[in-house]
Amino acid sequence: MFEKFRKNPDNAGYLFILPWLIGFITLTVFPIVYSFYLSFYDVTITTEGIQTRSVGMSNYQNAVTSDIEFINRVIAFLREIVVSVPLIVIISLMIALLLNQNIKFRGVFRTIFFLPVIISSGPVLAKLIELDIATLDAVQDNAVYAIVAGMDNLLASSFVYIVDNLIILLWFSGVQILIFIAALHKVDKKIYEAASIDGASAWERFWKITLPSLFPMIMVNIVYTTVMYSVSSLNTIIAHIQSNMFQLETGFGYSSALSWIYFVLIVLILVVFVGVVSLFNRKYK
Repeated sequence: MFEKFRKNPDNAGYLFILPWLIGFITLTVFPIVYSFYLSFYDVTITTEGIQTRSVGMSNYQNAVTSDIEFINRVIAFLREIVVSVPLIVIISLMIALLLNQNIKFRGVFRTIFFLPVIISSGPVLAKLIELDIATLDAVQDNAVYAIVAGMDNLLASSFVYIVDNLIILLWFSGVQILIFIAALHKVDKKIYEAASIDGASAWERFWKITLPSLFPMIMVNIVYTTVMYSVSSLNTIIAHIQSNMFQLETGFGYSSALSWIYFVLIVLILVVFVGVVSLFNRKYK
């Protein structure tokens, strides 16, 4: 039996990924399944171990009907992510186009824009916000900003959110910039040369050549940005879930239910984003 296993070349690959499979099943799959199981129970941790009492769908019902703080944070998160994800992708695309030009110290600028990704962590971002470094004071002191901030509508609140969090949005753009730069390097330069010979302007070359070539990477960056923004340490929903985890009134069962509601919400957001981009891509072609 061992000889038959050894002669099959495919088995060598399974042996190499076996440690990862064991770790993935025990450290990822099992906790996920177990958290879904706990979401239907009232969980109490005692000296004798974990004790559970079935409560059915009560945890989910309480989350969507009684937990006002959770609902308010979800609404605020939806507003933020609808604005932040497209803006981060657009900013990263613009910076990638600039860094793809033949300019001096191009490598230095790429390093500068990617540096926040290396040092990105919850404590660092929290300290920046605490020191009020993440905002543009010159813009906030402007009279136009004060007028817009006094308006009570979606467009005004979106503008205020962008101004107040512009540094953070730039902070989250490092990986996306590299992905766009890599995609730009894959575009055949002969296509641009042929378009230039035909009289196409730089603007026309961007819309007819560059942007269609980047659609797959736009999709990748939207998915990546959505997931990254959703699990950020600055996310108030995650903080709310963590706080409920160690409260006697709620505990692990209720926090597990909140986590699964949040997970489904993120999946729906991804479906909407991907669907909109795919629809735009079909119409664009």
